[in-house]
Amino acid sequence: MARQAAPTSATRPWLLWLVWIAVIGALYLVMNQLLAPPAAIYRAADGGELQLPRHRDGHFYVDGSVNGVPVRFMVDTGASIVSVSDAVARAAGLEGGRSITFQTANGPREGRVVRAERLSLGAAPDGFTLQGIEVGTGLAIGSSDEALLGQNVLRHFDVSIDRQAMVLRPRR
Repeated sequence: MARQAAPTSATRPWLLWLVWIAVIGALYLVMNQLLAPPAAIYRAADGGELQLPRHRDGHFYVDGSVNGVPVRFMVDTGASIVSVSDAVARAAGLEGGRSITFQTANGPREGRVVRAERLSLGAAPDGFTLQGIEVGTGLAIGSSDEALLGQNVLRHFDVSIDRQAMVLRPRR
């Protein structure tokens, strides 16, 4: 039987580095899954409610869409209107509108205000859909599919917040 040669002393450090990189990569993937925020929960009883669990960064998030284009909304009670990136605006067909300078926590930002045909909160078919909502464009945070959910949407709901969740119930 032929015997395999043992790795030379020159290749051992590289093998050790490759093993450590693989271990760190696997740990990252596992932790990313374990720490992922729970999804919003829709309950249809009594007119419906959407429960948004608090994310580990302290914010509330909900998947939704603008004119059918998927986005991940971060609830921003200090924002006047919904804001999306220019990439989402193009994909959603949000054209025209009026130019505006938004006053943000990071300073002034140029953008436009456009009316969206529909805005949905929650995973289809569960959740809520609003018609004719104004949307600000030009948002530049995180990835291009992230958006801010502002007061022009929140005013359509009774909002309650506790330590672990925000609950949205349609106003009657």
